[in-house]
Amino acid sequence: MEINEAIKRAKSNDQKAFNFLLNLYWDDVYGFQLKRIQNENDAEDVTIQTFSRAFDKIETFDEKYTFKTWLITISKNLHIDLLRKEKNSITQVITNTDKKAFQVLDESPSPEDILITEQHLAKLLRDIKKLKPHYQEIINLRYFQELSYKEISKQLNEPMNNVKVKLLRAKKLLAEIIQDK
Repeated sequence: MEINEAIKRAKSNDQKAFNFLLNLYWDDVYGFQLKRIQNENDAEDVTIQTFSRAFDKIETFDEKYTFKTWLITISKNLHIDLLRKEKNSITQVITNTDKKAFQVLDESPSPEDILITEQHLAKLLRDIKKLKPHYQEIINLRYFQELSYKEISKQLNEPMNNVKVKLLRAKKLLAEIIQDK
């Protein structure tokens, strides 16, 4: 399949075209992020978010530009957003006799937060059960057992790209179920 054809087919929601583009550009985007972040798991997460955002917005892609450049730009912006969020979690710097200390927000949950989270978790689990079993399994492995893509690939005995695509699809379907409520 040619790149321009794949993009056209992806714009018409062709899953095979999405897989083709993901397989073709995964290493480029992942390598770009790995150089910036220098952490494999975080680089994988940002790369998946990049493809998710790109595929959600693929109809806005202008063929005058290179698809790879477009993906890298999305990836760079996601990384910048991530850095901003991390920066905002540190509230202020306190200086004490040449020593610097960071005052970090107390993010430990209160008893009320725990109760609310448990209720939300129960609702989320009910929504997850509405997915097909293979999507339930991949969400469980990634988010509840916190396995890496490589570990999931080994456990399911599937290529890593299949795992990435399944997870991307499972998240989209779950988001649709939650939004429909």
